Amino acid sequence: MATRKFTGDLPPGPEPPTPDGDAEAQAAPPVPSQRPAKSALRGEGGGRGKRGGGAHLPRTLTQVLNEANERVVQGDLVDYVPMSTGFDPLDGFIGGGLRKTELILLGGAQGIGKTIATLQIARNIAMRPDQYAFYLSYEHTETHLMHRLLCLESINPPEVDLSRGIKLRDLYQIIVAERAKGFMGRDSSVGSLQGILKDNPKTAPALARMSQYADRMILVKASPAVTTLKAIKEMTMRLSDATGGNVTVFIDYLQKIAVYPHNPRDENDKVTIIVEGLKDIALSLDVPVWAIVAADREGLKSKRIHLFHLRGSSALDYESDIAIVMNNKYHILSKDHVAFNPYTARQFRDWVVFTVEKNRAGRAMQDMEFQLYGQHFAFNPRGQKVQQQLIDDKVIES
Repeated sequence: MATRKFTGDLPPGPEPPTPDGDAEAQAAPPVPSQRPAKSALRGEGGGRGKRGGGAHLPRTLTQVLNEANERVVQGDLVDYVPMSTGFDPLDGFIGGGLRKTELILLGGAQGIGKTIATLQIARNIAMRPDQYAFYLSYEHTETHLMHRLLCLESINPPEVDLSRGIKLRDLYQIIVAERAKGFMGRDSSVGSLQGILKDNPKTAPALARMSQYADRMILVKASPAVTTLKAIKEMTMRLSDATGGNVTVFIDYLQKIAVYPHNPRDENDKVTIIVEGLKDIALSLDVPVWAIVAADREGLKSKRIHLFHLRGSSALDYESDIAIVMNNKYHILSKDHVAFNPYTARQFRDWVVFTVEKNRAGRAMQDMEFQLYGQHFAFNPRGQKVQQQLIDDKVIES
């Protein structure tokens, strides 16, 4: 599917007080050249508020029912069909997957695999021919994310064939070595990155798999100075319009979003502004929003990170629909458990426990585990419920 750039600029507004600005954060991401037919059902803005003739206009329950009835009759079932994350049993615990209008938070310590999990879920959604993933990263360039995806695709989750896997170092060596041949005149046919990746037996399958969704994965290198909530909402609005509302937004990570022209009193105030803004984007544009959240200093020192350890205000808890916290399994195994063995327990160092600590779609405090292949920037998405006793277990009444 061909892609194009947005034709217009973001609406004029006050520029943040930065010396040179950040043009890349203001540039609009590429979007599909043709709008899906179902967008006509969703209004020009692609968002829920556009249905019924105008945003934020009061409607009777009868009007709401009639509008929903018309969409179902015409085959528009997006409000009823969740988008699978591709992680099992996570999907089962959160009601089948991600749903429009929901804000999902993913927290944990640094290095636990938050970006790996988020980028992999974005990839899983973009693999669907009718869905688009909009990934804003304040931490990595688009090129680095592409390299991560190539490493992920080399082991092809969920099959996870490590024998065919490539690491980031291997990828760089392949590119440099092949390009050097061209410079030295040994192989004049070597010239492009895509040519190198396509011709190498280790990278060719990964490139082919990545190409299946490359037109539906939209990447933005965001700037903590100028990529504001307003800019994110404008870009999401245009993508929602261009894709018929079939876009999921991923933020890496929440605390780095610029809140200019607001002048928050402290970080708690800033996080409140951000999380309320992201929830508004999810509701007003009728899209799922998935955001990574960093842990605070106390959380980093604790034995097990929980939702209340995430950096910011209580708005993280109140505004989110689903909150998932990641912990290394080896670090949170109960040492008093009768089955605990320090030698056999070492096998759990590469396993990460995902705990659904808030869940408006079902029960909370559900623990599941997934194996991490950090060098390939991938999880095995076929996980399982945690069987061992963990520290800080909480009794949940059924």
